[in-house]
Amino acid sequence: MSHHPTSSTRAISSHHLALGAVVRELRARRVISQEELGYRARLHRNYVGAIERGEINPTFRTLMTLADGLEIRLSSLVRLYELRRSAPVGAAHPPHEHAGGGWAGDGQRLTSSSR
Repeated sequence: MSHHPTSSTRAISSHHLALGAVVRELRARRVISQEELGYRARLHRNYVGAIERGEINPTFRTLMTLADGLEIRLSSLVRLYELRRSAPVGAAHPPHEHAGGGWAGDGQRLTSSSR
């Protein structure tokens, strides 16, 4: 019997890892659990965790509900993903606001240096 990797055992792509990292960081900045975000976004907490780990490919509808649960515009979520993807290799965070972004759209920066 051969073992086929499932979506729960590997990341789909670096794109999904970047999106997951943005969702995780936004959730952490709001000091809410995966369970709370799931409740707010009408998603199961395990599904939120799988998104954060880059294990699944969320639909457009799911991205909209995540944005609602995070109290952020969908366009801001996508922009933060783009900033993370365009960050230099090895960079832990997207560029700061003076480089053209880094704001979560609600006055909070996505970088850890904002505190």
